[in-house]
Amino acid sequence: MSVLTQLGTTTIGSDPAIAADFSQDTFWVWLIKAVAILVFLLTSVLIAIWFERKVVARMQIRPGPNVHGPFGLLQSLADAMKLLLKEDITVKAADKLVYILAPMISVFCALLTFAVIPFGPAVTVFGVTTPLQLTDLPVAALYVLACAAVGVYGIVLGGWSSGSTYPLLGSVRSTAQVISYELAMGLSLVSVFILAGSMSTSQIVASQEALWWALPLLPAFVIYVISMIGETNRLPFDLPEAEGELVSGYMTEYSSMKFAWFFLAEYINMINVSAIATTLFLGGWRAPWPLSAINDGMLNTGWWPVLWFLAKMWMFMFLFVWVRGTLLRLRYDQFMKFGWKVLIPFALAWVVLVAVVQGIRQFSDVDLLPLFGAIFGIVLVAYVVMAVVDRRRGARGADRPTPPPAGEFDPFAGGYPVPPLPGQHLPPSPRRRAAMAAASSSTASSTASSTASSTATATADPEPDHHPEVPRG
Repeated sequence: MSVLTQLGTTTIGSDPAIAADFSQDTFWVWLIKAVAILVFLLTSVLIAIWFERKVVARMQIRPGPNVHGPFGLLQSLADAMKLLLKEDITVKAADKLVYILAPMISVFCALLTFAVIPFGPAVTVFGVTTPLQLTDLPVAALYVLACAAVGVYGIVLGGWSSGSTYPLLGSVRSTAQVISYELAMGLSLVSVFILAGSMSTSQIVASQEALWWALPLLPAFVIYVISMIGETNRLPFDLPEAEGELVSGYMTEYSSMKFAWFFLAEYINMINVSAIATTLFLGGWRAPWPLSAINDGMLNTGWWPVLWFLAKMWMFMFLFVWVRGTLLRLRYDQFMKFGWKVLIPFALAWVVLVAVVQGIRQFSDVDLLPLFGAIFGIVLVAYVVMAVVDRRRGARGADRPTPPPAGEFDPFAGGYPVPPLPGQHLPPSPRRRAAMAAASSSTASSTASSTASSTATATADPEPDHHPEVPRG
């Protein structure tokens, strides 16, 4: 068994597609790294909750948490204990097994992402030289996207298994949202793979020694930042859990620790996408330019890189909080239109442009400046034409949905309760129907009694006296 383990680690360490060398790693080194990543993520979530409350409070000119612990640092721990001790309620109509498994799927998939994120270069721990990374793969970036995609099943299954209308709508929204924004996110990363020549996270960090990819690939970087906010269901893209429309979305029927697991998965995913942006676009654990030149790169060795990695990652976490405290929630149609008609076409056009430029650089001696200008002009003209056509179609009302037929409809016709659309109304409930019947019978009896009294009066005085008007003056 030890021979096979050593052979496997030697193969991984000697893979030319991976910059990190894991040849000296043993089982206990893997265990220490895995536990350290788990503790780091759980601690970071507690800090992120406190950080978000403090930053938003400062933006809104209020103190924020300041009672539990110094500067309110223990407020997140108090919230965790409150969720742990709350009554755990399971909905009767829920599919029990899926209802319980859904939040676990979200959390476990969120925890898996950090396995391929490099915190720093190789260091010596207890006499063993090992990179500050649990593992790496030649297709590590695809592994990250796969974990993010599978994690959405927790949201989808949680909303579906609750047996309620609004969680179902939240889960359906989440499905469409992830399909839309994960396409844009994946396309934004393709340009990094083209320039780095690898999908290994350690190799991508090594390729940014001279220049961070966020500078030459600025459009892809901007698309990724927008997509990561949509991917994590954060404002202004938190449509699956919009309180004003869906009560609380897919988490409506969850309480206690099951709700806390969804909450935990959301913040871990924020940390994940921030770490991916740092690794693929901002040089990973490498120090910024003035510091990287000190003493022949001394600050890029040892444990210093962990500090630079955390600083960049928390810069993106601040961006999450800043956007939440600044922007309003989009409508769902605006959200989907922005994803499919703006982000994905731009990301696809940018990938084609980067691939063409990279191919010309490697296989020919053509001057790139005129070619780049011509391609940019063509893309700009195409976008303007698309915008004009879309505006004219909207003016003619071609994009307006057909209104549903008015009147009552059966919400259980398809086997699952759905809310009425505009112009439709639900049939009255049994209690309301009984009240309406009682009111109608009361109205009928009062009408009958008034009619009988009128008839009796007319019979008693068949020819009432007429008093002609007396002329004025």
